[in-house]
Amino acid sequence: MREYPFASLISVDENGFPFVSHIPLHLEVRGENLVLLGHVAKGNPHWRYLQTRPQALVTFMGPQAYLSPTVYPDLLRVPTWNYLSVHCNVTARLIEEGADKDALLKKLIADHEPAYAAQWRSLGEDYAQKMLSAIVGFELQVTEVQSKMKLNQHRPESHAAMHAIYASGTENERALARWMSRLSGFEPIKQNND
Repeated sequence: MREYPFASLISVDENGFPFVSHIPLHLEVRGENLVLLGHVAKGNPHWRYLQTRPQALVTFMGPQAYLSPTVYPDLLRVPTWNYLSVHCNVTARLIEEGADKDALLKKLIADHEPAYAAQWRSLGEDYAQKMLSAIVGFELQVTEVQSKMKLNQHRPESHAAMHAIYASGTENERALARWMSRLSGFEPIKQNND
């Protein structure tokens, strides 16, 4: 959730239809509880849906990548997609006070561009208030966390080939290779060139 903070916040609108906003979230651990902090533009109706129906779902998509069937020793296979994600059931509380929204923004700035904090402070009080009045912040109390993943764990005959392809691939593929090692204790065979 910290490595991939750009999340999908999913609520329902006044007609019961799912409404999604894609936003960066700041994760805080408060004792035994997880809390997510974020905001939307005041023009985005999502904050009104959270105000009326505070239960929502947040999804974080971690690394993900295509997997060719060529990694399997037999030909009776099809392509697939491997991924890691986290789903959080949340209860929302709106943050509307200027000082509280400013504190929230400073946490997001610290997460993504700490050097910008000085510029934010130097923009002047009038400008800052104008920007803060254009957003609605929220605190999302996490009530349940579910980890969702697919790494072809049930195909041990292909783990070495899959790990080798992912380990030499894109950033997402390399991240999947690291997660394969981390979750299963899989250690790729090291070549000895002596």
